Amino acid sequence: MMKQTFLIILLFGLISCNQQTDNNRALQNRIDSLESKLDNVYKPGFGDLMGTIQVHHNKLWFAGKNQNWKLADFEIHEIIEAFEDIKKYQKNREETKKIDMIQPPLENINTAIQKKDPVLFKEGYTLLTNSCNSCHSQTGYEFILVKNPDFSSFSNQEFKLQSEK
Repeated sequence: MMKQTFLIILLFGLISCNQQTDNNRALQNRIDSLESKLDNVYKPGFGDLMGTIQVHHNKLWFAGKNQNWKLADFEIHEIIEAFEDIKKYQKNREETKKIDMIQPPLENINTAIQKKDPVLFKEGYTLLTNSCNSCHSQTGYEFILVKNPDFSSFSNQEFKLQSEK
């Protein structure tokens, strides 16, 4: 009787192990399938994100020039967010390794915005622009030369505070 009980327990154990192996295989197949899908999900390209930064760089200038500090604060945080996205989505790019050089100028201009200081803003903006160009130069994109804008590319946005109109 003891022998039969042992054999029955052993049989159930073997069946259980086999089912667990099948479950593990099914789970691994599902993981592999999901990883494959993730590899094909859209992620923004480096140029797309840099284009976004260029848009906000332009708007930031006119917000600060018009002392619209709320808008300037919004625009600098959009730029910061785009740089974070570059680190997140384009972490394997050689250019991404140089991105952190932009942090001090971003902090500098952010401080100027918080102080609502137009002189510090202009200095900080120029430093930011020069840092962009330095990074472009160091990564082989010296032909992309950023400058302080002469005019707004956004004729459909008002940069002056509403109270000044």
